[in-house]
Amino acid sequence: MVKRQIPQPSEIFELMKFKKFELDPKKRRLENALTIEDLRKIAKRRTPAAAFDYTDGAAEGEISMERSVQSFRDIEFHPSILKDVTNVDTSTQIMGGSSAMPFGIAPTGFTRLMQTEGETAGAGAAGAAGIPFTLSTLGTTSIEDVKKTNPHGRNWFQLYVMKQRDISYGLVERAKNAGFDTLFFTVDAPVAGARLRDTRNGFSIPPQLTPQTILNAIPRPWWWWDFLTTPKLEFASLSETGGTVGELLDSAMDPSIDFDDLAEIRAMWPGKFSVKGVQTLEDAKKLADLGVDSIVLSNHGGRQLDRAPVPFELLPEVAREIGKDVEIIIDTGIRNGADIVASLALGANFTLIGRAYLFGLMAGGREGVDRTIEILGEQVERTMRLLQVADVSELNPSHVTQLRRFNRDERAEIISSRPAKA
Repeated sequence: MVKRQIPQPSEIFELMKFKKFELDPKKRRLENALTIEDLRKIAKRRTPAAAFDYTDGAAEGEISMERSVQSFRDIEFHPSILKDVTNVDTSTQIMGGSSAMPFGIAPTGFTRLMQTEGETAGAGAAGAAGIPFTLSTLGTTSIEDVKKTNPHGRNWFQLYVMKQRDISYGLVERAKNAGFDTLFFTVDAPVAGARLRDTRNGFSIPPQLTPQTILNAIPRPWWWWDFLTTPKLEFASLSETGGTVGELLDSAMDPSIDFDDLAEIRAMWPGKFSVKGVQTLEDAKKLADLGVDSIVLSNHGGRQLDRAPVPFELLPEVAREIGKDVEIIIDTGIRNGADIVASLALGANFTLIGRAYLFGLMAGGREGVDRTIEILGEQVERTMRLLQVADVSELNPSHVTQLRRFNRDERAEIISSRPAKA
């Protein structure tokens, strides 16, 4: 039987201690965020619905986005045993340079609408962490200001080919002169996807005031204070900014771009050249034959064509076919460091985070982006240790099984067994 005793008052504080209360509310809420989903919940509380939904939402029924997120949940890890993981190296080589972790920040448009620090928060955090930052054609911070924010880090530029070709050519020249080392030629946005949350929210640039937006703003005065007291939004590629995001994209993008445009832009760019938005094995092979430096398997975060292929499911066959010829980057649906580890195991050389970065930005500005990178980095390292893998180069397909809800091979068999049309 356990012998009980009443502790002396002087002994109580040896047995338990009160947690120190953090006075800084931003620091407190970010410290309490342990996952990207925690940051997402904070972001939703602190950001007007229209801006949050622009980030959180996707096209049509949002099926592509949901499938992409689910595909990472539907995996099974296979850890090794009795391997020394005292020291774990998360660094990797990508696009001719190094990255301290196997992920970088993806290009996102209209970023200062999410939180006023926008791309400067992302570029600064990426530089401090030693990972690449990608600026979008539709970014709200200039190429030159991103370079000033991240002068010694790796800056990449994502290019849309505009109807006014001189705008696109000018952006390529500016990125080259600023010392950006990689260009992402984006091929999955000939027109804007139907982002229904934006339509329902009346989301436009500049923001339009309605009774609904005013009511939604009342509990979030800090966002409006930041928006109204900081420099107005400016876009490197858009001269007019009145209208919905879809209207702006449709007015700017050129649906006629083709492989000749790819060759022309490639000839202008002296650094590494990547094609972003690849969604089939056939196109991946064609680009590998053309000798591009990398491809990005991406369905644009589910924001363009709904029911598009899931990049993570496409990854293994692309890696098998062309992984020795071209570097493979993957995005869409990554919400955990384990997703990054699984991608590397199945053949990706690198990954990009978009929404995860923006959730951190909305949750706490630059400090929130730092927290995003910290959370993902810790998850990557912990997952590697539990798999008993000491270096990212050791990850391989034996570490992961994709538990598909609807097996693609079975689907192919079903289709092939159908009677031919008369």
